[in-house]
Amino acid sequence: MTDPPLLLPRQGPRPLALHLTIALTVLLTSPGGLPFLKSGSLPWKPPLRGRALEIGRLADSIGGATGREFSRAVDREMRRRLDLFFTGVERYRHHPYRRDLVDPPVLWAEGSTRLLDFGGEGRPVLFVPSLVNRAYILDLSARRSLLRWLATQGLRPLLVDWGMPGALERRYTLTDYVAGRLDRALDAALDAVGGPMPAVGYCMGGMLAASLALRRKRDIDGLCLLATPWDFSGGEAGNARAASALISIFGPALDTWGEMPVDVLQSMFAQVDPLLALRKFSQFGRLEGHSSQAANFVALEDWLNDGIPLVAAVARDCIAGWYGRNDPMRGNWLIAGQPVEPRNIRQPTLALIPANDRIVPPASALALARLIPGAEIQTPSLGHIGMVVSAGAQTAVWEPLARWLREGGQQA
Repeated sequence: MTDPPLLLPRQGPRPLALHLTIALTVLLTSPGGLPFLKSGSLPWKPPLRGRALEIGRLADSIGGATGREFSRAVDREMRRRLDLFFTGVERYRHHPYRRDLVDPPVLWAEGSTRLLDFGGEGRPVLFVPSLVNRAYILDLSARRSLLRWLATQGLRPLLVDWGMPGALERRYTLTDYVAGRLDRALDAALDAVGGPMPAVGYCMGGMLAASLALRRKRDIDGLCLLATPWDFSGGEAGNARAASALISIFGPALDTWGEMPVDVLQSMFAQVDPLLALRKFSQFGRLEGHSSQAANFVALEDWLNDGIPLVAAVARDCIAGWYGRNDPMRGNWLIAGQPVEPRNIRQPTLALIPANDRIVPPASALALARLIPGAEIQTPSLGHIGMVVSAGAQTAVWEPLARWLREGGQQA
């Protein structure tokens, strides 16, 4: 008999200091905001303005001992919410769940990149994930694996797993990833299982898959884009400007680091919704620790906190070129010296654009779909990550995707 391995506390949610600072700042300043609430000088979003004015009138109308009790009630509520948030964070950090799925067979490997074969009888499909998040979001857990499910639906999913950049990849550009590494992964797939085959790209991976479809028209006979951005001025333009400002702040250090660290990238994503961590860990603090709902939460949080640094040249292209200059929409994004021009994509294309996406605004993804001749557009009522792992993902995304890949995504 041996003792079970010691499970060390998780380090996340990353960057932990940022999330703690935001939560403390928001909640600890609540009592100090009472005078501004009473005076009506706080700016409110339209949906909240009526309720805020009602509370302000209530707070202003009571004084003396009753007014002090109101202030004490605010203080108690602030402490209760802080306690709930800290409870959620600590429960997450010590939760016993650990991802234990065994990776499928490796068809090909080069540097840090692997091509994983999920098996199945049917048409092979090449899946291309983002460069900044782990590929296993498409194979998250035994209960939430898009690729293992597709392998039971008459398809043979092949996943490009970029892995953690090593010394070689730190010298890569986007051209090296697409015209080099991704090209060779496709060659290996064709040699191993035959082809042609459709390519499915998720988020940033959709941009890489679109470029591959343009380069390899004979070998890629269909294209599916899952929440894929294109117009970086679409939707939350302020977020794009804030993201591009990271280059001016961290640009000089990129050459020294050789990459954009994960915590810097996570800070950029946190700008989309600064209070998200406060809300979701407070909600997690209310869950039964051993429930399947809690395990699903931890599985997803582990993936979110298991990020990949973005190598220096790619970080400059993506953050300064995409977010800063909007190169893709302006026709200035080049791979191997050639512009990536969606109007020249001739393969059947399906764009699945989640209507509630906060990471890739629907307007950004729609811009790409509308540029591709004949592209089919579907807008499931899900979020960016929920479209592949939520309870509603199978009905709204997995099944339409499988049906399209089997029946519609074939070269005309």
